[in-house]
Amino acid sequence: MAKVVRLHRQGGPEVLTFEDVLLPEPGPGEVKLKIEAIGLNRSEAMYRAGRYPVPVTLPCLIGYEASGEILSLGDGVEGFEVGDKVSVLPRFQLGTYGVWGEEAIVPASALEPAPPGLSMAEAAAIWMQYLTAFAVIEVADVGIGDAALIRAASSSVGIAAIQLCNWAGATSIACTRTHAKADALKALGAVHVIATEEEDLPARTMQITHGKGARCAFDPVGGPYVETLAQALASRGILFVYGGLSEQDTPYPHWPMAMRGASMRGWVASEIWNHPQRFAHAKDIILQGLAEGHLKPIIAKSFPLDQIAEANAYLESNQQVGKVVVTV
Repeated sequence: MAKVVRLHRQGGPEVLTFEDVLLPEPGPGEVKLKIEAIGLNRSEAMYRAGRYPVPVTLPCLIGYEASGEILSLGDGVEGFEVGDKVSVLPRFQLGTYGVWGEEAIVPASALEPAPPGLSMAEAAAIWMQYLTAFAVIEVADVGIGDAALIRAASSSVGIAAIQLCNWAGATSIACTRTHAKADALKALGAVHVIATEEEDLPARTMQITHGKGARCAFDPVGGPYVETLAQALASRGILFVYGGLSEQDTPYPHWPMAMRGASMRGWVASEIWNHPQRFAHAKDIILQGLAEGHLKPIIAKSFPLDQIAEANAYLESNQQVGKVVVTV
């Protein structure tokens, strides 16, 4: 028997309950894992709360980023062996599989070998954040002389974007609501920090960039503030909106974009991992960055499995700087 989280109703962290289940053997193309660590994501919290734009059929399993050891293989699985240490990527739709528990069955297509030199907690805290943040490299192509505005910079994706920008030679500008996290963000590599509730973001950005503006703005919040971000872009800059945490309508800031010849686009990490060549390229760069120390997953706080509700509450409190991890 294994303890797993199964979602029977949607709501706050308190709706998360455990069940003792006997998982079957994996089917064709699947593997069974002993879960060792779980990386929490905002998308899972929104899914649990009923605010994520995918269909939900209850009851269901939940969670899609983890690390662990392979217990058994289904028919047709190649490239892995029982006992292998692996990371689980979010290559399946929330609710179809789930990794919040002591054991899980997942598609073999969602697995990558756990990177050498990382703890299993770190191996559960890399792929979603770096592949999401990879937009600043693959699409915006930031480099020497460029600046990037990174909103919600204390999140795991925000920190990943800071690291990628710094490695590329660009100027990372961390955007956070107040100065409370400014010292922590600078210690993690942010070249500049703008407190968006306390400062004029476009004016401060132009000061930092000597009037050029930012090559890109990377935003998981959306909502009306995109108008402000657009005013801070450089000529032909890119405004990425990769989340909807504001839960408000996100307008298209026509005139600021038009006057700069800038563009606004949505982004999700599956845009990379659903395309084998793009994923292979991104994976090679991320693994190189991890091996050479340019990239390092930052774990804000770790919780034991029986405190997964508390871990979700902490994630949603916005206190964290880095990834929230649950260990099994």
